[in-house]
Amino acid sequence: MHKTTRRALFAGAVVTAASVAVPVVSASAATACAPAWTSSAVYVKGNVASQNGHNYTAKWWTQNESPATSSTEWAVWADSGVCEGGTTNPTTAPTTAPTTAPTTAPTTPPTTSPTVNPGNKWLVGYFAEWGVYGRGYHVKNIDTSGSASKLTHILYAFANTTGGRCTIGDSYADYEKAYTAAESVDGVADTWDQPLRGSFNQLRKLKKKYPHLKVIYSVGGWTWSGGFTQAAANPTAFADSCYNLVEDPRWADVFDGIDIDWEYPNSCGLSCDASGPASYANVLTALRNKFGSSNLITSAISADGSNGGKLDVADYAAGIAKLDKVFPMTYDYFGAFAAQGPTAPHSPLTSYAGIPTAGFNSDAAIQKLKSKGVPASKILLGIGFYGRGWTGVTQAAPGGSATGGATGTYETGIEDYKVLKTKCPATGTVGGTAYAFCGNNWWSYDTPSTIAGKMTYGKNQGLGGAFFWELSGDTTNGELITAIKNNV
Repeated sequence: MHKTTRRALFAGAVVTAASVAVPVVSASAATACAPAWTSSAVYVKGNVASQNGHNYTAKWWTQNESPATSSTEWAVWADSGVCEGGTTNPTTAPTTAPTTAPTTAPTTPPTTSPTVNPGNKWLVGYFAEWGVYGRGYHVKNIDTSGSASKLTHILYAFANTTGGRCTIGDSYADYEKAYTAAESVDGVADTWDQPLRGSFNQLRKLKKKYPHLKVIYSVGGWTWSGGFTQAAANPTAFADSCYNLVEDPRWADVFDGIDIDWEYPNSCGLSCDASGPASYANVLTALRNKFGSSNLITSAISADGSNGGKLDVADYAAGIAKLDKVFPMTYDYFGAFAAQGPTAPHSPLTSYAGIPTAGFNSDAAIQKLKSKGVPASKILLGIGFYGRGWTGVTQAAPGGSATGGATGTYETGIEDYKVLKTKCPATGTVGGTAYAFCGNNWWSYDTPSTIAGKMTYGKNQGLGGAFFWELSGDTTNGELITAIKNNV
């Protein structure tokens, strides 16, 4: 009926942050060569490394990007000139990946100074409307897992876009399903004649128990983005319909705003949109005019960091200016939708040698958004609570061939973290995320350790927090959300 994970059609791989301690050298040092650059080291803004007789200064967080080939105007390294003497390249690279996240903060300032205090960081999780069926995941599980106390916002996914209007996605799951006392957040059973039941009523109860929580109604998604093309033809009518849905008197107190998950403006997802580069901004402008400044408006967007890719074919910056926060979907870059591979981590933080597609990594997307003038504090880093995998694989390292998607509980090629952590434990890291090779299956997914590394990156970049897809993929005690909370 709906997609069970959020395929953004991107690519990448990940490594744990700060895998090698990097000596900090002033960018204004004399002409002596700085410590030699190594591919396994993590560098942050201001770090200096030498390569081929030149010193190079990092402009932002980087790993495995050679200074000699990444020092153009828009690249991560700045050529600081010819150097002499100093250290030489090590003869061997580290033989093992770190097993824990770094215990000390970077000694240099982040690329962009954070504009919000740590206490104001957003920690946002998706609740999938259809999870109440086969997955048996209900709003109460957000409480019993310990996740409710850690979240700042919940995205309820999804409302439909039928006919270019906001409409209910699944009325039974949303507001008709009756909950027993055992299933209910507050232990009180629904009655047959109460005006609101379903997940909406359970969210109301959850917000009463956790008054800090905000709930945002997400519209569209992979399956239901087709209606945005019609919405773009009449943004005012679309905004009016969305306001009427979110502010329906039966559940107006449940929702604190709206989220637009359009996959993708002026580009292709499940269907293709050709409404023009201004359509995204036009729709969000109409929504802001209708919802006003007191309601939250957010948007999940492409995380395609490639040149001329999805982020370049629509005026995202103008649209994001109307938002409270933006959620680039920094996952689903690679997966068994390319059945024969090559195997590659689906949620890379950085690029790495052999990555199948340039620009398909989280850092590339973040830097592209910042280059378009999007404030770092408005951007959240996306984390997948699931893995993507192939079968028929004989090579443990990334880049191997496959015969198709690995078997998953609900969908071929996809599996929850809570299953993979024991079914196919991680055997390595690349590009800031973990991968696992077991039997003839190859999976990639984030672990508490790699999430810690990604959160360190987010802090160094001054990002506004993190979001994830989706709550039911975590363990019953919330391992992954705890890793985000402890490090965001």
